[in-house]
This record gives sequence, C-alpha cells and structure tokens, in this order.
Amino acid sequence: MGRLIKNHWARLIILTASAYQIGGAIEGFIWPKVFWDFMTDNLNGSVNPVPVLQILNLLLGLLGLAWEWPLKYVAGSLAHRSIEFRLIFYPLSALLSMLLYQGTDPALYYLIGIGVYFWAYSEGEIVCPVPWTLPKRSEYKV
Repeated sequence: MGRLIKNHWARLIILTASAYQIGGAIEGFIWPKVFWDFMTDNLNGSVNPVPVLQILNLLLGLLGLAWEWPLKYVAGSLAHRSIEFRLIFYPLSALLSMLLYQGTDPALYYLIGIGVYFWAYSEGEIVCPVPWTLPKRSEYKV
C-alpha cells in the first residue's frame, strides 16, 4: 500500500465544502437567515434587505472550486501550489459560511479540510504544479 497524500484528501474535502457553500448561498437568497439570530439580531442586516453575506459566500465558494479543481489559468501558479495560502484563506471562508444559517455544514467541512491541510503542511507535503498528479519519488538512503 502507498502513503496517504493528505493534500489530495484535503482538496476533496474542500471541494465538497465549496460546493455546499455555493448551494447554501443560493438557498440563502431564497430564505435569508443568519445562524446566530437566536443569540442576537445585530447580524440580520447582513442578509436582509441587501444580501451581502450570501454574495460573499457565493464568491468564496466559487473561488474555492476554481482554486481546488483548478482552472487552467490557476493550475501551477504560486497560489495553487501553496498550502500556506490555503491555510490563510479557508478560515475566512469557514467564518463567512458559519454566519449563514444554510452554511453551517460547509463550515464544518472547511474546518476538517483545514486540519488535514495543516497535517500535510506539517509533514512537508507539496502540491504538484500539474493538478492531481503524484510527487516524484525521492531516492531513499538506507
């Protein structure tokens, strides 16, 4: 058996979270609701009458899909190959998703994906410039 490539696993988790975030944002346009409205009404202005939170969730979900799949002009770029950029960007996506009532599940998926990306980063994994390929084997000295 081979080794688990954690950045590929995290990529699949983040792809799922991004797709759910897009769906939650679209549903939020129909039924606008902030998740934390049972504690305070201060955040209700972010979903009604102007759907700021839904638009931000939609944009971040689309950006997450474009970054993780990735699109041709994103593949191989510095941002695509950097796990550090992901560890900075995805907590923001998780936070904005957490604020929207329809986005609580994607927020949990984002947190799991961030944890797996951090695990990959701590073990020194790299993201290959060509999407969905394996890193070259290094010569092991015994």
